[in-house]
Amino acid sequence: MVKLKIEHSFIKSLKFILPISFILICISCRPNDEDDEEPPRDYLEQSLEDDQKLVQYLKSHYYNYKDFSDVFNDDNEIFIDTILSENSNLKSLFDFAVETSIPLASNEGQIIEHKLYHIVVTEGVRMEDRPSIVDSVYLTYKGKLLNGNVFDKKTNPVWFDTANVIRGFRYGLQYFSPGNFIQRENGTIDFNQFGRGLIFMPSGLGYFNSAQTNIPTYSPLIFEISMFTTNKSDHDNDGVLSIDEDPNKDGNPYNDDTDEDGIINMYDEDDDGDGILTKDELDGDDPDNLPDDSNNDGVPDYLDKNT
Repeated sequence: MVKLKIEHSFIKSLKFILPISFILICISCRPNDEDDEEPPRDYLEQSLEDDQKLVQYLKSHYYNYKDFSDVFNDDNEIFIDTILSENSNLKSLFDFAVETSIPLASNEGQIIEHKLYHIVVTEGVRMEDRPSIVDSVYLTYKGKLLNGNVFDKKTNPVWFDTANVIRGFRYGLQYFSPGNFIQRENGTIDFNQFGRGLIFMPSGLGYFNSAQTNIPTYSPLIFEISMFTTNKSDHDNDGVLSIDEDPNKDGNPYNDDTDEDGIINMYDEDDDGDGILTKDELDGDDPDNLPDDSNNDGVPDYLDKNT
């Protein structure tokens, strides 16, 4: 069980929390201008090179999975070490890793698939509350390079918005479930049965050719995370959850701009650009918790500039 001293407003803040920024959104890590002068490498070639490095790492290392043989071991540390002759009977990281393909557009507009790997060490109990790629999360983390160097960590949980972080972290977190918590009268929050695990990403889903403090250019990254709780996001407060601001239904709200005004729907208070706020034409005079479609053309009023 993890106990933390947090203000009494914690539970109320789950609905209104403004996420804390950290290394993943480049606040504490500043680019190295000299490295930026080098023309970026080819995205496809670099993705293949990074994947080779990641697979080699995954096959040559293990984590202490035997320490997590019980259903929940909230207090155990996750550690990674090299497989040697004396422990060659251990399962490698690769034996546990799940691969996901994440599309990413290069500078030339070519779509390059990047392979992301994750390992769920402990499954959190609130699987229905897994974060989407646009939600807020409350977690601890440690970021490392393949050589083991730690470039950042948070041992006390922090809130942040997955819409503002590097893609590999954003897409990796969606596989981890939060746990339970109890707020005591003295302000202490007890977290238990929360999700924990590992994310392995190529540089294309990280910082690519932009060097950060303690992160060289073209570095694949490793993150250890503990997922305490989550919060569904509505970034523009229009009554539509950000993950549902996806009219083309491709699972990616970042490429939807119905009125083509340069502001994606997720941040646009007037999605169809008709001068009426989305929240005012979403579910009008006779609320039924369904989007209105006045002309029955299959397009909700808030996405239809003709209504």
